[in-house]
Amino acid sequence: MNTATAAPAAIAQPTPQDLALSGSWTARGIGAIQHQLESVRISSSKAAVADGARIDALDTAGAWVLQKLLLRLRAEGVTVSIRGLRPEFARLLQAVGEQAAGQTQMPSPAAASMLGSVGRRAAAAYEQSAALLGFVGETAVALAACVARPARFRWRPILYNLRSAGFDALPIVGLLSFLLGVVVAYQGADQLRQYGANIFVADLVGLSMLREFAPLITAIIIAGRSGSAYAAQIGTMSVTEEIDAMRTLGIAPLDLLVLPKIFALLIALPLLTVFADLLGVFGGMIMARAQLGVGFADFLDRFVKAVSITAYLIGICKAPVFAAIIAVVGCFQGFRTKGGADSVGRQTTRSVVQSIFLVIVADALFSVAFSALDL
Repeated sequence: MNTATAAPAAIAQPTPQDLALSGSWTARGIGAIQHQLESVRISSSKAAVADGARIDALDTAGAWVLQKLLLRLRAEGVTVSIRGLRPEFARLLQAVGEQAAGQTQMPSPAAASMLGSVGRRAAAAYEQSAALLGFVGETAVALAACVARPARFRWRPILYNLRSAGFDALPIVGLLSFLLGVVVAYQGADQLRQYGANIFVADLVGLSMLREFAPLITAIIIAGRSGSAYAAQIGTMSVTEEIDAMRTLGIAPLDLLVLPKIFALLIALPLLTVFADLLGVFGGMIMARAQLGVGFADFLDRFVKAVSITAYLIGICKAPVFAAIIAVVGCFQGFRTKGGADSVGRQTTRSVVQSIFLVIVADALFSVAFSALDL
């Protein structure tokens, strides 16, 4: 039969238990049958009969559509029997049905083993570490080019980032450092009072704040505040294809987006650390006076003797390293953003977590190195 002139496929439901199939069930004839397939419902019985005597033509596409209908009805608890099909149509429908049944009964993949999960995580961590190392290399090359040609420095973005990452962070850094100094002095007050060593609260507050707590708490605050902002800003620009547009215009994204942030944070974080030192020691002084009866003059007199300039510089020298880690990781995660808004949030979270982790690791390495150098 000429399928080009045959009637298109059709389904009728003369009774709730009967289906009447007709027309040409071929790739050309089943184009308009989708709404009829969706309207077929066998609700009043668990058995139905499909009459295929009026099917004029059948190919694998039509047989596949018919098998999908039968599988859907069987999934709803209806047993469907087909009668009146030509022998060749019945053989084709059976072959396609066996293929469909084989696909629907394929065993589900086995759950990933713990060892496989660990392996995939390790591979992902290795890939990200290699990408971060490559980003550090690209940044170093861009920095060398700017040093060779100082005219390439973009001072306005540097000053803007210096204000946003430095000056605007003074309130939160000062408040938390002050409270941290209060907590350190308060926790040590009871122990020092038992031995009559009240004056040594200046040693406790001074050394702990200047060497460890002030640079570390400042870096953690900046990682959560500015590092996340860097990742979100660059990630949003990546999603909206602004970075691609910059490259098209001949503007190097590293020169405009990364280097100003690094320079600004290299300047801002040491200054914020000095500010945190002052507020932390001031908080310790207030608590020492309230809990131990150590006046400001006595505290400062002991503080000068207990805390050397070396201890002060040790805390300050950590700040530029922490600043480089925060800025590089934040920008790196921003450039890795792909997709939509959910990817921006995901990379921002990763930037904060990785920055804080690397800052603490760097602080631990500093402690080991300073201990080996007897500083």
